[in-house]
Amino acid sequence: MADFSQFELNPNPLVQFLDKPQSGFTKADLIKFIEANHIQMINFRYAGEDSRLKTLNFVINNKKHLDNLLSTGERVDGSSLFSYIEAGSSDLYVMPRFKTAFVNPFSDIPTLDILCSYFNKEGNPLPASPEYILHKAHNALKAQTGFRYETMGELEYYAISERDPLFPAKDQKAYHESTPFAKWEQFRTQAMLEISRAGGQIKYGHTEVGSFSIDNLEYEQNEIEFLPVDVEDSADQLVISKWIIRTLAYQYGINITFAPKITVGKAGSGLHIHTRLMKDNINAMVDCGTISNTAKKMIAGYLSLAPSLTAFGNTNPTSYFRLVPHQEAPTNICWGDRNRSVLVRVPLGWCGINDMIVKANPLEAVPTEDYSDKQTVEFRCPDGSADTYLLLAGLTVAARHGFEMENALELAKDTYVDVNIFDDEHKEKVKSLQTLPFSCWDSALKLEEQTDIYKKYDVFSQNTIDGIIRNLKKFDDKNLRQELNNNNAEMIKLVQKFFHCG
Repeated sequence: MADFSQFELNPNPLVQFLDKPQSGFTKADLIKFIEANHIQMINFRYAGEDSRLKTLNFVINNKKHLDNLLSTGERVDGSSLFSYIEAGSSDLYVMPRFKTAFVNPFSDIPTLDILCSYFNKEGNPLPASPEYILHKAHNALKAQTGFRYETMGELEYYAISERDPLFPAKDQKAYHESTPFAKWEQFRTQAMLEISRAGGQIKYGHTEVGSFSIDNLEYEQNEIEFLPVDVEDSADQLVISKWIIRTLAYQYGINITFAPKITVGKAGSGLHIHTRLMKDNINAMVDCGTISNTAKKMIAGYLSLAPSLTAFGNTNPTSYFRLVPHQEAPTNICWGDRNRSVLVRVPLGWCGINDMIVKANPLEAVPTEDYSDKQTVEFRCPDGSADTYLLLAGLTVAARHGFEMENALELAKDTYVDVNIFDDEHKEKVKSLQTLPFSCWDSALKLEEQTDIYKKYDVFSQNTIDGIIRNLKKFDDKNLRQELNNNNAEMIKLVQKFFHCG
């Protein structure tokens, strides 16, 4: 019998009612919850090629109908969801994954939403489905290294509303601002609560640096950061969270964008991904209080594949207007500790530190726990245009690749920087480092060069890679960044075109 105290503070009503974690949900559990809570509708949710959640609504007619629906899923038109599926053979099945079920926070009708996976006519997982590609990538990593992969995202967005003359925030100085200077804290905290009720594991929320006004509109940058969870669960919670934030914004009457760039000279929005490797529930990122060789191999994998990883994480031309110097966004392929100008950052990790609580609170005893399991490694170039599943699949491949490289530790040593690489005195170090792509076109070329690594162990298919390359090249943006440099009017047009990316 489970100890109820383990779940009594969990905000997810299904977890509380069923007295078990989401990973343990079964069909019988969902039917039990539906009957007891008078749920009248089911929504199937699944991500399309644009990585946004799609919806199929069902009214529950009776228990047999409900059982049948949860057992067999439903048909959908794959050619309307993915460009690489022909209309002549486009039928796909969508099958619910019970662990993803959550109570719809917006429906007036009591409704249960469930994320689905795609299956083909033979009843097998669709090989080119982004969610299944991530699953294959994680299985390959576990099989080849023995590690599980955990990730967490930093979901940055701008809330856009009519300009409020009271308590204006300082331009580009809004980091961790509070009300009344921050106008949308209540929106953010409500979004956080709804995401938690839907199963999202949230670390914290706050305002970010970005704050500015254009004409009569006010732009306020916010961030919701998650806790490390299984990489596949991490992808699910990110796509659900973006849907919740956008839907709540619609109810509030404000606009939301996850777009990587808003205008010239203002902070863009990233989708930083924190990562760690786990074995037997022990964090492998640290060894005797320092970054482990395991972590360094993983970092080397990230750096090696960084040029092509942008094909999954930076997918429209505005992405490359964010990746410029002096904007706390990376441009060079390197790593370092606590350094926000590097591509891969090792943040503070509580290694060997456990007495701060006593220094702040003299009545407390020194904890005996080891808090170094909090250590992560952050990959900083992705943004809100990313296909969440493909981005995390690519990072999973890169982590595995780091263990298969003969020179991983040597690469890690050569690309480590412990300086502000934008200082004039470090120009020579910068010259020795590779740079990230400057455009979608450049990113496509890098993916062409590194395709074989992603195809290894049948993780990515050639058709999927070819489709991504084709879509990136369609932008024909080889010199766009130079052409639009400081052209605010043209930049705004571009931003509007990709305003609701991802």
